[in-house]
Amino acid sequence: MTNMREVTFEQATYADWKTAAEGALKGKPFESLLTKTIEGITLEPLYTKESLFEKIDGKLEEQISTIRTMKAEGAFGVAQAAYGENIEAFIAQAKDALQRGNQYVTVGKVAFEWTEDALKQLGALLSAHPFRLNIEDEAVLGVFEFITNKEQVGYVQSTQPIDLPDFPNVRTFNANVLSAHYEGATSIQELAIALAQAAEFMKGASFEEVEKKFFVSFALDTHFFMAIAKIRAFRVLWKAFAKAYGVETPQPVHIATETSLRSFSKLDVYVNLLRAGNEAFSAVIGGADLLTVHPHNILTGPTNQSVRIARNVALVIKEESQVTKVIDPSGGSYFIETLTHDLVKEAWAYFLKIEEAGGYEAASEMIEADLQASWSERIEKVKKRKTVLVGTNNYADATEEVPAETFVEVNRLAQPFEELRVTFKEHPMKAQILTYGELKTTKPRTDFVKGVLATAGIVPEVTEPTVDLTEIVHMLTTTTADYVVLSATDEDTKAVMEALLAAKPEHVIFDVAGKFDANWTEKGLNGYIFAGLNIYEKLTTVHASMKEVQR
Repeated sequence: MTNMREVTFEQATYADWKTAAEGALKGKPFESLLTKTIEGITLEPLYTKESLFEKIDGKLEEQISTIRTMKAEGAFGVAQAAYGENIEAFIAQAKDALQRGNQYVTVGKVAFEWTEDALKQLGALLSAHPFRLNIEDEAVLGVFEFITNKEQVGYVQSTQPIDLPDFPNVRTFNANVLSAHYEGATSIQELAIALAQAAEFMKGASFEEVEKKFFVSFALDTHFFMAIAKIRAFRVLWKAFAKAYGVETPQPVHIATETSLRSFSKLDVYVNLLRAGNEAFSAVIGGADLLTVHPHNILTGPTNQSVRIARNVALVIKEESQVTKVIDPSGGSYFIETLTHDLVKEAWAYFLKIEEAGGYEAASEMIEADLQASWSERIEKVKKRKTVLVGTNNYADATEEVPAETFVEVNRLAQPFEELRVTFKEHPMKAQILTYGELKTTKPRTDFVKGVLATAGIVPEVTEPTVDLTEIVHMLTTTTADYVVLSATDEDTKAVMEALLAAKPEHVIFDVAGKFDANWTEKGLNGYIFAGLNIYEKLTTVHASMKEVQR
């Protein structure tokens, strides 16, 4: 028997792998394996030690060391938000969360006013536990009059610095990029904006004064590796930022994170659980100091059960994954280290651009325009399904209705399709798929069209496949549908299209599955349904045409 310890294998080179990959692609170019992100970073299909060293120019150890020294000791803090219709319900939920593993009292959206009595009750709770305050209502700041433990640890998340000299362990200089995130910011833009906000704080204080009270707030999206790299990159950037102010050994920078709602949807809400879990795990691997996981149904209103599930996402990661027992879990990964370096380089360049424009406040119009461009690109990708939102723009349940309730309102990628579904609910459209050919040849396109229509909440009638031209023409001429789509192979479509167009009733909106170079639209064809199409625009146009015909 062979002793496997003595067996050696010839090490394959990148060139060997590339040759094998090109063979497996069967004629497709190798470049088809490259992926360009919204940040403008090109992701390679394979990363090697050699490619990493070449990219980082011998500074890998310095990058890893910086990330680790800029991280505060200890595992991340679980900061589950509490909610409530009144202060009593909020306090009860917060106390229950603390008993079940929560570590930071975190104020979520509440439906009551911060009266003196409410502030006293909150103050008593914050006197005994670390906290994270998100200042949406400035009235909550009155709680500091009722916090008896002046040494308590806390984070005050706000767009403006807050002066709390009597609370030395409460961080109040917050680089808050959450609003930029929901305006569409890329990871590069978020990192640069955070530095630019920090630079604004420096105008009225020394670096040493600011760093004692400073922290940054990031929302983490579903792009797993990019989210990990974003957190790591900020630590490298903070070291460079400190050096620009003459500080060689800054204190570790604190990073508070929360799961992003940008990809959340009111449709198929349990998919939001998967999104939140993905985002939370990336936060922990990236080295976040604080983590808030939003409940999967927060868009319409959290429940005690959904709050508990969200909290348990963080607890399972902390207690069962063992990832917190590893210093910098992603450190040394060729891919993540390369991505971290790319983000550092590009974010620093964008930060300098902001500073050259006069700083964060002076460059607000430039930043706003850049964020708008990023948001438009994100929305366009969702509408074309280049970015998939499971249960919303792909793999949708056509029978599901969009809940009317709204508890939290932020810019979300799912909103266009939610609104589209409401539009079709208010003005229903009857749709039919004509299948011409054998089932095995028509089914792929039929399923594709059904999937497209499902995003608008449409369940079409699907005819039995037929190879009889007379029968398919009869089906079209006698249809009661407002909208009809032909599903057939390219060859069969070309064979029957002229006859179908000649027989098509004037009131029927007629499309074909597939993409063709033909002049059929001049003969009455409405258009085509194919992969890569802007399906939101297509369905919106079809609905408008249907309403016009019905007038």
